[in-house]
Amino acid sequence: MKAIRVHQFGGPEELRLEEVADPKPGAGQVVVRLRAAGVNPVEAYVRLGGYGRNPQLPYTPGSDGGGEVLSVGAEVTKCKPGDRVYVAGSLTGTYAEQTLCTEAQVHPLPIKVSFAQGAALGVPYGTAFRGLFQVGNVQPGETLLVHGASGAVGTAAVQLARARGVRIIGTAGSERGKNLALANGADYVLDHSNDAYLKQIMELTNGRGVDIIIELLANKNLGKDLPLLALKGRVVVIGSRGPVEINARDLMGRDGKIMGMTSFNTTPQELASIHAGLVAGLATGTLCPAIGEEFALADAAKAHEVVMRPSGAYGKIVLKP
Repeated sequence: MKAIRVHQFGGPEELRLEEVADPKPGAGQVVVRLRAAGVNPVEAYVRLGGYGRNPQLPYTPGSDGGGEVLSVGAEVTKCKPGDRVYVAGSLTGTYAEQTLCTEAQVHPLPIKVSFAQGAALGVPYGTAFRGLFQVGNVQPGETLLVHGASGAVGTAAVQLARARGVRIIGTAGSERGKNLALANGADYVLDHSNDAYLKQIMELTNGRGVDIIIELLANKNLGKDLPLLALKGRVVVIGSRGPVEINARDLMGRDGKIMGMTSFNTTPQELASIHAGLVAGLATGTLCPAIGEEFALADAAKAHEVVMRPSGAYGKIVLKP
């Protein structure tokens, strides 16, 4: 089969299309024929070699995908060859025509959900679900601010929060991004490239502020986030690309909280809860991943450039093996 391989850490040019052996399932394992693979910023950080959880070289990137079960090993009971599934985690990487997974990493994909949408679930929706509900403990009726509401994690957060009965203020940097966030369920979407949005948020909340902020670029926004918090408000930091300076008094005066998270720390029990919720949302139609640009597997380097561009992505970036 064909797969992207990384033989040394570095730039996007290190993503090389090669021929490798087909994976074979062992006990409790599943081989999935991938029709789409999700591209996430974390994979670009890992490729550079400084992320802190570096894989052994050479490796195939990726943990998200959508496709069909090709074969299963002994003791597998939740899926069978031919089943449509999405992959959230992989033993061999998903930038490939086939991937080897544990049974727990494979989840049913309804017929009405495309393979590309299946590839948008693992990291973006899993991260948004954990940030909102397991870390942030968002409640119906609260007001949520999603910084970067037009990207893959941002649109996931908007859809998940909408289904929970949360009032949503999103931000985006273009009219296209604002329209996408509104289409996914945000009540208001503001232009975060103009600092006037800070005053607008306070006006929309009648001076009270927001209960929870999903922060996808903390190095740029965290210092500005804290004065936007309501009493007992909290910020869940999901993404950051560098250091940031804050005024702790903005937090102290509100009894506020800053909570960081990474998907690497998710327990098996939390993962099971996340995907039970996502599968239910797909089945009922409350979740509908937004797909942005699609690339051939051979163009993985270009996909990495796009997913890391400063303007952000519009929906999910996917590869088509």
